[in-house]
Amino acid sequence: MSTNTNIRRVKSSDLELKDRLVSIQRVTKVTKGGRTFSFSAIVVVGNENGVVGYGLGKASEVTSAISKGIEDAKKNLVKVPVFKGTIPHEQEAKYGGALVLLRPASHGTGVKAGGAMRAVLESVGVTDVLAKSKGSTNPHNLVKATVMALLELRDAHTVADQRGVNLNKVFNG
Repeated sequence: MSTNTNIRRVKSSDLELKDRLVSIQRVTKVTKGGRTFSFSAIVVVGNENGVVGYGLGKASEVTSAISKGIEDAKKNLVKVPVFKGTIPHEQEAKYGGALVLLRPASHGTGVKAGGAMRAVLESVGVTDVLAKSKGSTNPHNLVKATVMALLELRDAHTVADQRGVNLNKVFNG
């Protein structure tokens, strides 16, 4: 697995972003005076047209944690190549104990993915994809692994530029 050095960052201004709550956890801290409860929320935002970002928010109230997560996600937006509602090619990525596999699918298949992966893929605008989560089901690591897999995707124009050939040569071998 190669690390992508040219991360495609995007500014959140003038984008109409939709947010999705992936997970909310109640965290308990035991102190001398008793238990203190707080909440952590993982949020994914995207414009459903190739831009996605994820964030983590922590606060003593659920609504505050979600709003902090949304603000954090807007700071980490990236551009992803989406081709005719699916991804350009098969991709695998690993983050921590989570391993994700993404495969392009024909039109009408839908998003065959579970939980955290589904939120990321729908936020980025993918409508047809086959996805499998292997290993850990921790939503933090699944979201990060899915975004890593999406960042490693390359469209045909990028491949042609990197190889220094024209677009027809990419498809004809």
